[in-house]
Amino acid sequence: MENTGRSRVFIALGANLEHPIHGPPRRALEAALEELGRRGIVVRRVSPWYRTAPVPASDQPWYVNAVAEVATDLGADALLARLHEVEDAFGRVRTVPNAARLIDLDLLDFNGEIAAGGPGRAILPHPRMENRAFVLRPLADLAPNWRHPRTGTSIQALLAALPTDQGIERL
Repeated sequence: MENTGRSRVFIALGANLEHPIHGPPRRALEAALEELGRRGIVVRRVSPWYRTAPVPASDQPWYVNAVAEVATDLGADALLARLHEVEDAFGRVRTVPNAARLIDLDLLDFNGEIAAGGPGRAILPHPRMENRAFVLRPLADLAPNWRHPRTGTSIQALLAALPTDQGIERL
């Protein structure tokens, strides 16, 4: 993790379906960021937006993804609950894993904490983030010196180890 003398909390944003109110995925995600602000979560910075292939590969539409650095007085579990509240408000329905979705907000890293999770509890860092270009590439834009809290592996090494079949294009 970069040592900048301040907290580092990162969330991933993604969507690949048109939202009935907010429109295209990027606009819906921008609206979700605004909603987080209304709910007391300060959005400090947002990475560039990316167009990304579904993981695992499927015939569903490509996603729009980004990573945001946020500030909050909430603990990790309460922040995760707040992210789920925003997803619910935006019509997210949890059905099958990796299904197409209107919105997806994931807690990636909460100040470098490590937590095993459980019902209603955050797993930290996010358990699959190191295998996903759609998370690592935008995170690297915000925190090029970030290291995985559990393994200490640099983000550059994690990016280099990704399979080459994960399509990602900067918008």
